[in-house]
Amino acid sequence: MPASHSTRRGAFRRHGRTAAVSGTGLLATVLLAGSLVGCSDEGEQIPSIGYAIDNTVTTYNANTVAGAVSGARQAFARVLPGFNYTGPEGGPVADTDIGTANAMPGDALTIQYKLNPNSVYSDGVPMSCDDLVLAWAANSGRFPMFAAASTAGYADIDRVDCQTGAKDAVVTFKAGRNVTDWKSLFGATSMMPAHVVASAAGVPDIVAAVQNSDTGALSRVADFWNDGWTMTGGDLDLAKFPASGPYKVESFSPDDGLVLVANDRWWGNRPATARIVVYPKNSDVSARIGDGSVEVVDVATGSAPDLDLSGFDVSEVSSRSVEQFVLSTSGLFETAAGRRAFALCLPREELASKFGIAAEAQETGGAATGGPVDTRVTAPDSLVHQSVDGAVGGRYQTADTSAATAALSDTDNTTATVRIGYQGPNPRRAEIVSAVAAACAPAGITVQDVASPEFTPSLLREGQVDVVLAGTASAPGAAGTAAATTAMYALHSGSGSNFGGYTNGRVDQIVDQLAVDDSTATQLSLSTEAENILWSDMPTVPLFDQPRTVAFANGLQAGTVNPTRSGAGWNMDRWVLRR
Repeated sequence: MPASHSTRRGAFRRHGRTAAVSGTGLLATVLLAGSLVGCSDEGEQIPSIGYAIDNTVTTYNANTVAGAVSGARQAFARVLPGFNYTGPEGGPVADTDIGTANAMPGDALTIQYKLNPNSVYSDGVPMSCDDLVLAWAANSGRFPMFAAASTAGYADIDRVDCQTGAKDAVVTFKAGRNVTDWKSLFGATSMMPAHVVASAAGVPDIVAAVQNSDTGALSRVADFWNDGWTMTGGDLDLAKFPASGPYKVESFSPDDGLVLVANDRWWGNRPATARIVVYPKNSDVSARIGDGSVEVVDVATGSAPDLDLSGFDVSEVSSRSVEQFVLSTSGLFETAAGRRAFALCLPREELASKFGIAAEAQETGGAATGGPVDTRVTAPDSLVHQSVDGAVGGRYQTADTSAATAALSDTDNTTATVRIGYQGPNPRRAEIVSAVAAACAPAGITVQDVASPEFTPSLLREGQVDVVLAGTASAPGAAGTAAATTAMYALHSGSGSNFGGYTNGRVDQIVDQLAVDDSTATQLSLSTEAENILWSDMPTVPLFDQPRTVAFANGLQAGTVNPTRSGAGWNMDRWVLRR
């Protein structure tokens, strides 16, 4: 049997040198990456740095269904910071520039949040606990008019005690719902400017509207929260886009990218470089590198064609995002038999070997020990992961034409067409779909590649595709954290990030329990049970840990790999480039 996900080792390559890096050695890897990039203070500082990502920028709000699968978290982490950010190891790191979050004594989990007294938006309006109340209301699931991607953690909050305009709030969780990942709440990009929403919606006191469950007022608030921060290029009404971090938005267009400039009202350390330009996917990264516009690149390996990174310090690492197929629950895939028919014709072991991090190790002489990912609800670094992996792993490793044909016949079909969509162009994902098409054809399953630059996972929900090829929670670009929270809730019924519409009452119960009980016995038992159900129901088919290519131009200082949903831009305000 090939090496399991729990024993995988990712390849880490720098200038042709490869070292084996274990999942638990990730911090050492990224710190090494940061320390090796640009150690000289010589030369003139470059006033603007270009940053290329492998996702689109469509909205300022990373919390909506559309925003969570966009590049908003990579673009705005230092524009809209929170009480924490996702660090290179994948866990939440406190951001005391924004404020403090401290647990208070008591049976119910209770957290006191205090905003920095100096915290103010770039338009001069002070940050306040109104911002926390809005974040909770929008993501709690209590008010269905909000199109939130996930309610993880926020749904477990009983109340947020806040006096309108105050700098502190007390967040009390429901009895028995002591969420273990609470430190990730109210983090970078999660707190949107409540005063902008209040003005646009004509609701002068959002705190009162939430406390009184004023449906009419909250519907107007939700209308703006859902769509009011959409970014389509052209002239932006910058009054709607105030920043609470070291950078603020200056302009945005498909051709010229997202221009971020120093926020002169920022109360923390000044940004080391006054201007950062984020170049989203489809902005011709190769040409931008060629003309010197891009100095930082953070993309899934092989996703951007013809990259000449000869003038860069390059790292290739295994990320926290799991490349996977997310399946519909309608049409051919309405039944588990139809979904299993597709899974049975997949060459998962071959795909992991060819397209996962193991492929990079093979190219550079390293140990190719990475295998298919076999778990969905267990974090790789958790104490129980290896045991869960051993209990459920090894399934659907190779294509089984006979079994796939038999499962297809259980749906009363002898042939079928499966449309696989993803955000294109993406050469590596195109190759994956091509390999799957070849493997599934003998079973009578015709696979069609329906990728497009405008593709979003919502097309799965709309029935325009049958399968989404993407990372954790259907994200096209950077994704994942050290905790399994996002991945678990993407399988919870009713979750905005559950694009396939999968529903299983027992899985919901397990996810809800795993979120609050971190005991080893519970985690092992329930995770194993969940995986057995999921391998039977097959709402998703995990493939491999997504490999990412992160490159910093020679001479750039403070560039540090962050193979999580934050991406390399997590500390962009510290970047300095001298030449």
